[in-house]
Order: sequence, then structure tokens, then C-alpha cells
Amino acid sequence: MERLNALYASALYELTIERDDVNESLEEAVFLKDALKNTDMMRVLKHPQIPRGDKLKLINETFSGKLKDDLFGFLKLALEKNRQGFIVSILETYIGMIEKHKNIVTAKVITATSLDDNQTTELRDTLSKKLNKEIRLDVDIDPSVVAGPYIYVDGYYLDWTFKTRLRELTVHMKEGCTA
Repeated sequence: MERLNALYASALYELTIERDDVNESLEEAVFLKDALKNTDMMRVLKHPQIPRGDKLKLINETFSGKLKDDLFGFLKLALEKNRQGFIVSILETYIGMIEKHKNIVTAKVITATSLDDNQTTELRDTLSKKLNKEIRLDVDIDPSVVAGPYIYVDGYYLDWTFKTRLRELTVHMKEGCTA
């Protein structure tokens, strides 16, 4: 599957670079991925008993005029080659290629409570400055971390959660008691 993702995504990426159309292609790819991911439309596209012609008609009615020829053509080709189950993962790979080209990374952040606008901006700016990249934040709320953030970005992770600190303290106390 990864090889298939890479093949299709690389072809789309090369067309994007060739046409010097990175920004708009990124927006369209994200739009398409979000439109298909976990939706009824994707269930219809994957359904083995719905004829390919009906699926192509649905794609035409839904996305015609909203996507450039390259991305629209990819979508139709994926359906014609019975690759509809891979469309979202191919788009994710393609989006990753464009983001790498544009020096953009996504930071996965887990906190006990939601971040306000100032905290979000400060975190994004700090990470951007440290990594010298444009940062997008993907923030999840997990009350079990109690306090402090867990951040995973560009192969690095920072775990300043109270939950982890408490676990570490418990381990150190047990080690100290048994020594």
C-alpha cells in the first residue's frame, strides 16, 4: 500500500512542482481529503455493489469545477483503477510532500484543557522559531494528562505533562525504597 501511495502521490507532486502551483494544490488536496475522510461519500465510493459509472457521476457532480484538472483526474483514475480505498491515504502522502517542500510541519499537541488564542499563537511561534519551519498545530484534549502539554513535532517530542512527571516520581520513589 505504501508503494502505491508513493507512486500516485509522487506523480501528483511532480505535476504540482512542474506547474509551480504549490499553494493552491495544497489547499485543494486538503479540501478533497477532508471532504472524503470518514464520510458517506467514501462509503459509497468503496461500496462494491455500486456501479463505477454511478461513482464517477457522483464525483463529477460533487467536485467538477472545484478541483484543478490534475487532482480531478487523479480522483477519476483512482475510481477507474478500483483504488478508491486508497484515495485518502494517497492524498495524505501528497499533502505531506507539498508541506515538506514548503517547510511546513504539524505539531501534535495534547493538553488537559483547550489552549486559548494567545497560548496557541505563542506555542506556534516558539516552535516555529526553534525548528525554523512553519508550524501547524493539531491540538487534542485529554483530561488524563492533568496539566502540562505533550508535544510531538518533526521527530521530536516534549512531555511536560503532570501525568508523566507523577509516573516518573513514582518510579524513583519505588527505586529509592528498594535500594
